Amino acid sequence: MNWTNILTNVAMLGGITLILATMLVTATHWLYVEDDPRIDAVEEMLPGTNCGGCGFPGCRPFAEALVGGKVLPGKCSVGSESDHERIADYLGVDVGAEAKMVARLACAGGSNVARNHAHYVGLSSCSAAALVAGGGKGCFWGCLGIGDCEVACDFDAIHMNAHHLPVVDEDRCTACGDCVVACPKDLFSLQIQTNRLWVACRSQEEGDGILEDCQVGCTACGRCAMDAPGCIEMKGNLPVVDYSKGPLTDGPTQRCPTGAIVWLDPIQGPQRGQSAGKIIRKGSLRDAPT
Repeated sequence: MNWTNILTNVAMLGGITLILATMLVTATHWLYVEDDPRIDAVEEMLPGTNCGGCGFPGCRPFAEALVGGKVLPGKCSVGSESDHERIADYLGVDVGAEAKMVARLACAGGSNVARNHAHYVGLSSCSAAALVAGGGKGCFWGCLGIGDCEVACDFDAIHMNAHHLPVVDEDRCTACGDCVVACPKDLFSLQIQTNRLWVACRSQEEGDGILEDCQVGCTACGRCAMDAPGCIEMKGNLPVVDYSKGPLTDGPTQRCPTGAIVWLDPIQGPQRGQSAGKIIRKGSLRDAPT
């Protein structure tokens, strides 16, 4: 064993290590960018929910954007007006006006108006049920009613009603989008709260056949599009509302025979047109024959 060679190699490795460590420390010293202390202060003023409703992955990145002048405090969908004003005063900026976004469900097919073709038995999850022949609901596109969206919502803004249909509390909703991700039927979307005309259906079926499985399904009759030309267009057997056309009224709901298109009154909730049949059933519909 040649101890001289061993010691020489060890010394060389030690020297290289020392040189690299010195270079790293020097680079760290010269390249270090000190955080703006205002970021910590602003982060403390934010709700700390890290919901992502502002479009950033958390409150820290949002605070950095605020301090950097990229956004205004009003973009935070969880904080109160007083919170926004406090941050604006601290940074010397405007509060900023942001249209409040909320989650909305494109289905009204609760158990009292929509049938099942089969009963799912298994893990209590919409995602799991959807893997088994779509979940057993007569309308393939309809809400399965097990409540993955309710579980996913960290703000207690979604509750299942007596007919196993999720109801969104718009005052609590932060538009974080967790329910959008959780729904295996893609029934949730984020919408501007003041847009009150809403198509509460996602069925792609054409004609009255949908009514055998759901009494409130869209039959693609097109009457709403006729009553609001330029504002509503039929696409894929469903009406699509163009909210950019200006303020809309509840007019397009009045001739809808099933109430698939509704007016979302901020106090009374979904309002169906005068031509829609009354929903009086309290219990669940019997399963469709197989």
